Amino acid sequence: MSIDMAQFHTVFFEESFEGLEIMETGLLDLNQGEADVEDINTIFRAAHSIKGGSGTFGFKEIADFTHVMETLLDEMRDGQREVTQDGVNRLLESVDCLREMLTATRDGDALDTESVATVQTKLESMLAEGESSPGDKEAAVSMADSESGAQDWHIIFTPHLHMLKTGNDPVRMFRELSELGELVVNVDTSSLPDFADCDPQECFLSWELDLTGDVTREQIDEIFEWVDGDCDLEISALETIPVESAVQTEDQGVRSGVDRRSDQDRRQKDEPVAGEDRRSSADRRKGDRRSKGSGDTSIRVNISKIDALINMVGELVITQSMLSQFGEGVDLNDLEKLRNGLAQLERNTRELQENVMQIRMLPISFSFNRFPRLVHDLSNKMNKKIELKVSGEHTELDKTVMEKIGDPLVHLVRNSLDHGIEMPEQRRAAGKPETGILHLNAYHEGGNIVIDIIDDGAGLNTEKIRSKAIERGLVREDEVLSDSKIHELIFRAGFSTADQVSDVSGRGVGMDVVRRNIHDLGGVVEVESTEGVGSTFRIRLPLTLAIVDGQLVRVGTQTYIVPLISIEESLQISSSEISSIAGKMELYRLREDYIPIIRLHDVFSIEPDNRSLEDGLLVVVESEGQKAGLFVDDLLAQQQVVIKSLETNYRKVGGIAGATILGDGTVAMILDITGLLEMSLQEHSTPPTSSLFDSTASKAA
Repeated sequence: MSIDMAQFHTVFFEESFEGLEIMETGLLDLNQGEADVEDINTIFRAAHSIKGGSGTFGFKEIADFTHVMETLLDEMRDGQREVTQDGVNRLLESVDCLREMLTATRDGDALDTESVATVQTKLESMLAEGESSPGDKEAAVSMADSESGAQDWHIIFTPHLHMLKTGNDPVRMFRELSELGELVVNVDTSSLPDFADCDPQECFLSWELDLTGDVTREQIDEIFEWVDGDCDLEISALETIPVESAVQTEDQGVRSGVDRRSDQDRRQKDEPVAGEDRRSSADRRKGDRRSKGSGDTSIRVNISKIDALINMVGELVITQSMLSQFGEGVDLNDLEKLRNGLAQLERNTRELQENVMQIRMLPISFSFNRFPRLVHDLSNKMNKKIELKVSGEHTELDKTVMEKIGDPLVHLVRNSLDHGIEMPEQRRAAGKPETGILHLNAYHEGGNIVIDIIDDGAGLNTEKIRSKAIERGLVREDEVLSDSKIHELIFRAGFSTADQVSDVSGRGVGMDVVRRNIHDLGGVVEVESTEGVGSTFRIRLPLTLAIVDGQLVRVGTQTYIVPLISIEESLQISSSEISSIAGKMELYRLREDYIPIIRLHDVFSIEPDNRSLEDGLLVVVESEGQKAGLFVDDLLAQQQVVIKSLETNYRKVGGIAGATILGDGTVAMILDITGLLEMSLQEHSTPPTSSLFDSTASKAA
């Protein structure tokens, strides 16, 4: 019976990409000349797993490439080769190449053989450079000479019954042996049971093989290494070789067999397997090293979350059984029991919803894990010294949000590295340490997640930003802007203060994309900066895109939902605080500020209960640094609502983020606060439009 190996490909690729993340993280953690042996072992095991899986599934190019990486790592692990920055960089380049090879193989695309050959040649040249000590070189030469003399080998191969179930095929191994030299195979069928007792998935055969040719013990070990632990194997030379060489090759066979057992054998011994928790204790202290591609349609869920969900469903079944007693009518004496049952149903439904949402929650380390490599590469490229600090990496948010926040985070980090942190000599002149600090921090605040990107660099140059804005016609020369308003200008499309264009930043694209993408996620981005001290970019996002905490408001007969994240306060309108600009825009004086009033009944063309501002309520909202007051007839309840896409089911409507179905079956629109502010700005402003809200106070005065 043949096993269809294609069914295991998905798992193989998932685990291989996880292995690449482990390798990349471990390589970045290596300090020049002070390598942690356990870190190197972790990197080596990840490479070893990828090589073995590739060989099993017939991905020969990947296996051959990874073998060269593994050889280099093996020399580092055994102390034969010093861990240098150049070596780490070469291995990081190889990780990138291997990722491209795996991606192409997974997607069925052709490999970029030229690129692969270039990187592999670099690795092989490093191996040939002989960075090992002279004693190690002599030992290696001596071993190679003695092994080359042992040309004939006798192999006794006795698989364990379960070996075929691990995906290992003896025929494939024999085929590889025959490529090394002349192979004679004799099969032993003495253990074969009667036909009725024969399980086609168990191996009852054993073999004796004679291999003749210019073959080394190491070559044979590599072929059998992935059945180590799943078979009994004896390998002996048919020709006499020196005792020292025999000892060395045996040692090498033992060493190359480290941790080569099958996944099934590891599971039987309750030990980690590929794709499970393969981290060292040091890795566990550093946090979750796994990564999730943005295109993944699957998700790994902690078993405790599944258990909680199953328990909750059990509670729901009990409640349903209780309520089913009232199916044929309700006696007045049973009303209290019915109320209790309905209250319990409400609790169970709410908890079930929370548990289901938890299944989609992932630690933000899945996004943060890409940045050590990014900081490493860019700091080297820009000749800067930068240390990355990460905190709050276990903070969880929805998988969909996680996938979409990746690009904005990359833009902000690159901006801090390029524009924020200064060159070492500039930092010294400013009395700072040569090494700049970039800090990524995530935490929960209310029903949202907050991500801070903090650097101790030069901060934003407000005068330079203002000059560029005037030059581009974004603000008037006589216009007075606060520092915070000037900082907001960096999010304008095409705006850049870079003196020269580079491939890192300076083309005026990126920061406007950041704001737009974060806005599309229902979030906001803010900036705080002190010149000469540093900057903080703060992203506020909902934990999930499926549910929003909202305030229900009534305008006429219609109910709208305002996301709580956007609400500053609600108040009764005082007529003495109302002003207007040229009879167009109504303004309300809120303490020291003037904010525009947006009449929702005018925006959506509906008949309100009140047209007089004094008879209604003002809901003060804020988005992207701008405030406004929404004029409504009444405030209703606050509740969580499930978001339904209006664009998918109908069409895109300005000022509307989505829709939901309320408890009474009616449909309510969820307001897009940023969109409403933009619509109001476009309707009432005259060029230049950018500074209307900033200048309203002076005009009203």
